[in-house]
Amino acid sequence: MAWIYLVTAGLLEIGFTTSMRYTEGFTRLVPTILFAAFIAASLYFLSKATEVIPLGTAYAVWGGIGAVGTVLVGIFYFQEPADLPRLILLTLLISCIVGLKLVSPH
Repeated sequence: MAWIYLVTAGLLEIGFTTSMRYTEGFTRLVPTILFAAFIAASLYFLSKATEVIPLGTAYAVWGGIGAVGTVLVGIFYFQEPADLPRLILLTLLISCIVGLKLVSPH
């Protein structure tokens, strides 16, 4: 269950980073509320995950899921560049996330 919490937290991180783009410096109410809700929920699930998964592993995986997801949102939704070096580095990041899961004792 802890890994489900952790993946949920990572997906919610993608939500808060994406919604942050629309807050315009936290001056727009609805995107700001969405940002706050996503970040609160993400941190809640991260804290639940760290009850079982070691903190360093959980934090790295959480940040990695958020980073990968945010890059993909940027590429597919905001037309950010998807050049070869960026895709190679993204693949390495995904490999590291999977590696942490494989070596985790839980």
